[in-house]
Amino acid sequence: MTAPGPVLLYDGSCGFCQQSVQFVLRHERQTTLRFAPLRGALGGAIRVRHPELVNADSVVWWEPGTDSTPEQVLTKSAAALRVVRYLGGWWSLLSVGWVVPRAVRDVVYDFIARHRHRLAAPDDSCMLPTPDTRSRFLLDGDDG
Repeated sequence: MTAPGPVLLYDGSCGFCQQSVQFVLRHERQTTLRFAPLRGALGGAIRVRHPELVNADSVVWWEPGTDSTPEQVLTKSAAALRVVRYLGGWWSLLSVGWVVPRAVRDVVYDFIARHRHRLAAPDDSCMLPTPDTRSRFLLDGDDG
């Protein structure tokens, strides 16, 4: 399973995570980012190649490798900061978070992650992409 550009893996059963994906879609300037559930086929294939992700309960930013660069996997606060860099514009000002040590950033990330189900209750219905964004969601059976 391959994708032509970066993919944001997210918890498909988490309302906060689904709302975060919708936030990215509303605020992005470019449309190169794709989305896939962390526990879906693509997420599973990436977790197999990266054993450190086996028990991941985090947003994951994944970029496929090329002939000259290995694939890149970012989790937790590093993935969130990569998303704000992708968004560009005023959002990129949040990239100043890179100067904060990762251990400190991840403590904040973990606190939010622990409470994410209280921040936004999951919708009983599935998040349906709009016709314009549907092709950017890599669901089971899609190969990107």
